[in-house]
Amino acid sequence: MARAMFEYTKTVLQKVSFNSELFCRELEKALQRLLPYEIKELTIWLKEFTANKPELFVCMTLVK
Repeated sequence: MARAMFEYTKTVLQKVSFNSELFCRELEKALQRLLPYEIKELTIWLKEFTANKPELFVCMTLVK
């Protein structure tokens, strides 16, 4: 079940990545829902996903 939440979170973040405000809001929700080890995995995924999206770098401060 927890793995499904992690995959769902990635899907949602991909869909809202066109808007940095929505992306940050959904990322905040994800950080409240996910387990600590999933947050570590999400951080790695976010670094790769936002590599070519400088407008989303602002949201990376939520993870650190």
